Amino acid sequence: MADDVSGVEIQLDKVTKRYPGSREPAVKDFTMTIAAGKIVILVGPSGCGKTTTMRMINRLIEPTSGRITIGGEDALELDPDKLRRKIGYAIQQAGLFPHFTVAQNIGVVPGLLRWDSGRIRNRVDELLDLVGLDPGQYRDRYPRQLSGGQQQRVGVARALAADPPVLLMDEPFGAVDPITRGNLQDELLRLQDELRKTIVFVTHDFDEAVKLGDKIAVLGDASTIQQYDTPEAILANPANDMVAGFVGAGASLKQLTLLRVRDVTYSDDALAVVEGEVTPQALRQRMIEEGRTYALVLDARRRPLRWVHVRDLTTARSLTAVGRPVGDPVSTRSTLQDALEAILAEGGNAVVTGARGEYVGTIDITTVTDTVRQLREEHLDSEGAAS
Repeated sequence: MADDVSGVEIQLDKVTKRYPGSREPAVKDFTMTIAAGKIVILVGPSGCGKTTTMRMINRLIEPTSGRITIGGEDALELDPDKLRRKIGYAIQQAGLFPHFTVAQNIGVVPGLLRWDSGRIRNRVDELLDLVGLDPGQYRDRYPRQLSGGQQQRVGVARALAADPPVLLMDEPFGAVDPITRGNLQDELLRLQDELRKTIVFVTHDFDEAVKLGDKIAVLGDASTIQQYDTPEAILANPANDMVAGFVGAGASLKQLTLLRVRDVTYSDDALAVVEGEVTPQALRQRMIEEGRTYALVLDARRRPLRWVHVRDLTTARSLTAVGRPVGDPVSTRSTLQDALEAILAEGGNAVVTGARGEYVGTIDITTVTDTVRQLREEHLDSEGAAS
């Protein structure tokens, strides 16, 4: 992880929001300190005020009373437009401008800050590469030409364009399928390893909160804080019945969301070859000699492309199109829950990738189920010791 923290501390002190005509406040006396460079998750039932609370930080919603400081500056004393240009904002379904290209979408805030065109172009390409999209391939596309997951990546890139110290994220991955959602969560964790922003993230999904949060705030009505602690502490010791209900049954199995692929032993013995560096005939001969049924084809940057069965190589002239595409891989930052979902979707071992998408190994169902069994045994032992 990077040594330098680019984020800043956020403090909310007795922040309240009352809407005209409402007897009760939407948010009441909300007080919280968010440490610089950390991810804090606001989680709670629909209508509890978590999005309202977050939007008061960048003044998309103006507080009725209270004080908010960002990096020591009083946010309520700043010009709202200037404040928002220093705070990244990513929302569900990306919110991209449909008639802007990807590059134009990412360049919106730098343009408002009067960056020159060369600097904006370089920043666009840097961010596209950072979020895992090839600049040459995606720069000039329009949002309608992207998948949901690609749109969300562009949305995150746009939020990071002016290198803000604070990033607000409102259910940003809520509209994509579970596998893509897991990959986007992994991508956010990878980016955070590099960038160390202060991130405030709203979700109603407790598993997502456990996976992403350095700390989680479980909120009740009017954003009253029921518990504000680390994921481990909340899982181990919910503060009250409401938090326990939100954690849900099987809290011990939610440890799958705490444990990462890097925390368990995964295999690195798959036969992996770089496309173009070996002929199909030579690969087939090697597979026969080693008694292997499958090989994994990588690109020039060692990113996984396709699984190849030995019989696919009998008449193949190159490795360019032979075999079947690798399903969505998991990264070393992925949770064991993500790994389990990927294994079931793949129908076999899931491919594990490193920080830049490079192949580092595979993980199988036995590794995950053995871990589940161990967690269950530890949970039963702890319950027995407590009784």
